[in-house]
Amino acid sequence: MQRWGKPGAGDAGRGKPDGFARALRAAGLVLGLGAGLIGGGASALAQGLPGMAAGKTPVEVNADQAIEWHQDVRAYVARGNASAKRGESTVFADVLTAYYREVPGKGNEVFQLVAEGSVRVVSPTQQVFGDHGVYDVDKQIAVVTGKALKLITTKDVVTARDSLEYYEARELTVARGDAVAVRGADRMRADVLIGQLKKMPDGSTQMERIDGSGNVVVTTTTDVAVSDKLVYSIADNVAVLIGNVKITRGENQINGESAEMNMTTKVNRVIAGPSAGRVNGLLISGQKPEADGGKTTPKPADGKKP
Repeated sequence: MQRWGKPGAGDAGRGKPDGFARALRAAGLVLGLGAGLIGGGASALAQGLPGMAAGKTPVEVNADQAIEWHQDVRAYVARGNASAKRGESTVFADVLTAYYREVPGKGNEVFQLVAEGSVRVVSPTQQVFGDHGVYDVDKQIAVVTGKALKLITTKDVVTARDSLEYYEARELTVARGDAVAVRGADRMRADVLIGQLKKMPDGSTQMERIDGSGNVVVTTTTDVAVSDKLVYSIADNVAVLIGNVKITRGENQINGESAEMNMTTKVNRVIAGPSAGRVNGLLISGQKPEADGGKTTPKPADGKKP
């Protein structure tokens, strides 16, 4: 094992572990961050995890304690408040480890990057927090786990109990385990939230839709809705709820097999399914429901309240 520590008197230059930096550059470490699970922009989860892609931008690696080259296990390790920076994005951890393999004619090739302890990924607009992060270069999958998983953007906060995941090849992001996405007063919760990404002509990535499954709860300033599944169109700002739908506004409640919630107009449309029979609800006098199966409450001819 070779070890580089902080350079001291008489050993100038020893603090520059060219092998580690070359290995990370060979993998093309990408630490960009996107724009959140709710709303437009690039994926909160997709760009919020340590990833890799082709590129010539150099990676700057720093550590308070040491940077090591473990030839026996073919790994480079940065210890003590370690960081790897590329462009305006940086990943921080107590320990950063890059595992590599030797490729004939090409030199060393990193196939896995591991971040351990106080993991934080930072860009000018977002931060991701966790305890453990792994990026598999071959599978193009990044997973961050820990006790307090969180993504913070300029507009959104996304949390999960089990993991935040990014599937680069499939253009998917996943928040798993009591996943919650919050923007302003609107909140989506499910056992699993999956974000579908779309590449734009300028090369950027934007979130196209969000699917939720298991114990879905959507909360707005006026309504609380529960269902089995959720499909949320970001462009339309409309959530489609599927299975055992219940929408509550004040003391009023409408039940059905599926529903559409317009998050902009706050008008909801509840639909009866073939297996669930008719839409039914409980309307309390004095309340003004708008989740009424697509019909608005009519006004009397004289304009007075009914």
